[in-house]
Amino acid sequence: MSDTPVIPEEPIQKARHPFVEAWEMFRRNHAAVVALAVLVLIILGAIFGPILYATDPFEMVWAPFSPPGVDGYLLGTDYLGRDMMAMVLNGARVSLLIGLAAAVVSVVIGVTVGALAGFYRGLVEEVLMRITEFFQVLPTLLFSMVIVALFGASLPMITFAIGVVSWTAVARITRSEFLRIRELEYVTASRASGVKNLRLMFKVILPNALPPIIVQSALMVGSAILFEAGLSFLGLTDPNIVSWGQIIGSNRQYILDASFTVTIPGLAIFVTVLAISLVGDGLNDALNPKLRQR
Repeated sequence: MSDTPVIPEEPIQKARHPFVEAWEMFRRNHAAVVALAVLVLIILGAIFGPILYATDPFEMVWAPFSPPGVDGYLLGTDYLGRDMMAMVLNGARVSLLIGLAAAVVSVVIGVTVGALAGFYRGLVEEVLMRITEFFQVLPTLLFSMVIVALFGASLPMITFAIGVVSWTAVARITRSEFLRIRELEYVTASRASGVKNLRLMFKVILPNALPPIIVQSALMVGSAILFEAGLSFLGLTDPNIVSWGQIIGSNRQYILDASFTVTIPGLAIFVTVLAISLVGDGLNDALNPKLRQR
């Protein structure tokens, strides 16, 4: 018999799915996990709140400016005697919808401009980047106010106005990712195999450029909610639709007499935007391969 010691074979570690690794990295950011739980509660409240608390937000139910907790109204009543609880729950649905829809508009414009500029370069990049810089130097709130004032304060127009002034950050991030990825070997191999440009852009390069775009898109939802609140505070909103910004805007002249009518929807906006920002920070940690390797 040979006296050569037998070395045990090392167990082969099974490769983990990238989403599993990203989730594990996300869970290490405790603030992001708590923020995600809060955001889920807000979304559930926006979806099911108006169903469970079936009170018309425009109905005058009690005396104006009833403080929170008085006469059975948990959040009190506003200057017309409308139930603040019903208004906040219904407003959550509209504010989140505006934020999400405006972010989608911004991402579509930004990804298209950034992808074309980063892929084709040359004259195409020069023209598109000058357009991006033009929109970037414009005062975004003022520009959105002009659009809403000219074309009407309907919900689709408010969403479009917010989205069309907020796409520049996505365009720059997409362009930088395309400039980096288009020089990699697998892209060169795909180009050599005869893959057409559009397929190369959106089937090969874009999926690998998504992580920073996803992070920026998440942050833009919170920015869009703040934009809508700003427009509503200035009276540029649809008075027939309840949103958190509309509640603040309609009660702004009574802020010294009944501050809770402005504070409550303001806190709702603050908590929601903070939760979205913390979730975006967690996504940045989870989707950034350099941070994941630490």
